[in-house]
Amino acid sequence: MTTPIIIDTDPGQDDAFAILLALAAPELEVLGLTTVSGNVPLAQTADNARRILECAGHGHVPVWRGCPAPILRPARPVPEIHGDTGIDGWDWPEAARGPEPGHAVDFIIETLLGRADGEVTLIALAPQTNVAMALRRAPEIVPKLGRIVFMGGGYFAGGNMSPAAEYNIMVDPEAARIVLGSGVPITAVPLDCTHATPAPVGWSAPLEALGTTTGRACGGMMRFFEIYGNAKHGTKSRPLHDAVAVAALLWPELFTGKLCPVDVECAGELTTGMTVVDWLRQTGRPDNCLWLAGCTDPGEVYARMLKLIATLP
Repeated sequence: MTTPIIIDTDPGQDDAFAILLALAAPELEVLGLTTVSGNVPLAQTADNARRILECAGHGHVPVWRGCPAPILRPARPVPEIHGDTGIDGWDWPEAARGPEPGHAVDFIIETLLGRADGEVTLIALAPQTNVAMALRRAPEIVPKLGRIVFMGGGYFAGGNMSPAAEYNIMVDPEAARIVLGSGVPITAVPLDCTHATPAPVGWSAPLEALGTTTGRACGGMMRFFEIYGNAKHGTKSRPLHDAVAVAALLWPELFTGKLCPVDVECAGELTTGMTVVDWLRQTGRPDNCLWLAGCTDPGEVYARMLKLIATLP
């Protein structure tokens, strides 16, 4: 049996790897991609999603554009990390098809309401504006979601956009707070987990050696993605954060964590966007999030990723 999924995304090289991984995994059925303002503006995220799908031979998968800005805050693109296109590192051909008419939030709501309770998993790889808006507009979708898996936050590892905050949460902390308070079962794949899952040094080489268009695109993106991250962190390799989130859904046996209470700071002078994780359960609040904090075998994670990417054209 396959798990039907919706991917909410703002591609982003690591988003691209996550999308490709989900498309290639026989355990997953990708119902559609919804895009949001994040790493690059909304129009670019939708165009990127179409290019990635078509490169992978899955041009039939639909893409919907969502929210052009966070709920209360201005958009915060990061071309210094992902390049002007968001998926720099490969010369992408123009997409043959555009995004669907209509809004991503409507697609999320309508799709979930047409499914059985607990049937669909939503993978959130971006600021969670679309997801939060769907939950607020149609709370009746809560039982339809089997789980939300999101890449975002950091507790033991701190932040990557401020000392306290990771990018996806910092851009729209109000949205993340809505999602965490929704009652949907949630798995968080934070920096704690992704930093424990770095790609092998020189991983672009085996990707390019696949000899496929997708493999060459991945190799180019990997090489570009490492430039900023390695310089900032003083490392020789970087984790593909969003791809690790899909890996955690596919191979939970390779990851460690704990169910605990998690909330988001929305008004701190120095800590806006901080994910406050009650790891020791000191607040008395109910557990609402499986917080993944480690990986038992990073090499195996990327070996499995490579095997799946090798199946794409």
